[in-house]
Amino acid sequence: MPIKIQSDLPAKEVLEQENIFVMDESRAFHQDIRPLQIGILNLMPVKQETELQLLRALSNTPLQVDITFITVASHESKNTPTSHLNKFYTTFEHVKDKKLDGLIITGAPIEQMEFEEVDYWEEISGIMEWTKTHVSSTLNLCWGAQAALYYHYGIPKRQLDEKIFGVFLHKVMNRKVPLVRGFDDFFWAPHSRHTTVDSEEIAKIEEIKILADSEEAGVFLAVANEGKQIFVMGHPEYDRVTLHNEYIRDKEKGLNIQLPKHYYTDDDFNIRPNLQWRSHGNLLYANWLNYYVYQVTPYEL
Repeated sequence: MPIKIQSDLPAKEVLEQENIFVMDESRAFHQDIRPLQIGILNLMPVKQETELQLLRALSNTPLQVDITFITVASHESKNTPTSHLNKFYTTFEHVKDKKLDGLIITGAPIEQMEFEEVDYWEEISGIMEWTKTHVSSTLNLCWGAQAALYYHYGIPKRQLDEKIFGVFLHKVMNRKVPLVRGFDDFFWAPHSRHTTVDSEEIAKIEEIKILADSEEAGVFLAVANEGKQIFVMGHPEYDRVTLHNEYIRDKEKGLNIQLPKHYYTDDDFNIRPNLQWRSHGNLLYANWLNYYVYQVTPYEL
């Protein structure tokens, strides 16, 4: 799929080098089709990395996607240059009167805080409420998924004794749902989090279907309200070395960090890790765009 982004977004050059079809504004303007309007509420500290990962993941269908990067106004980012935010991002205030075909709410490194303690919780709550009427389908990732389950259904998260960190095997629980169409019975996906949402708590909500689960990592994928809200507990968009970089960063800080599980060959962090989740990760994003965004959204937003 051609992804429509600003011509000078730094991720554009990297994507083009990877032979991913990226379309700038001028070319998209001359095409007589309506691209899908997808917002990405990027809550990660180093936003450029997440931009690249998500744009890469969204590039595997024949659909044209127009990306709008959104940031919260109630929090000052310390790890992304203000110039980058001013140039490539907008705030919710500037999109609240529009409708979007789809919205991605990313994770955030604040999972050990209570939701109400997060300085932008009120703003996030307002955005999640807004998605009920202004977004065809919202894809909530990691902390974003935990926050959405808490906001929409009152399901609490639980602090873990040990961080879920690594690449874990998951089983597809319900093959009839289009979101997992084409999946193998078992697939791998990365996780990196200190908290979890218990499957028993999710199962109490009749409206939610659990689609994939791991014996080690718990629920990975769930869907509610016929795909209006989708919850992904891990990071299918992660690059090959994202977990490696997290491990090295925390190790250098002197934190008590364990090796990511099922990631390094022979648990040797000097060996380049195998990439074993990309195909199912891409399929997840492609299925979301096709079955829950493109197939249900009206031509006239």
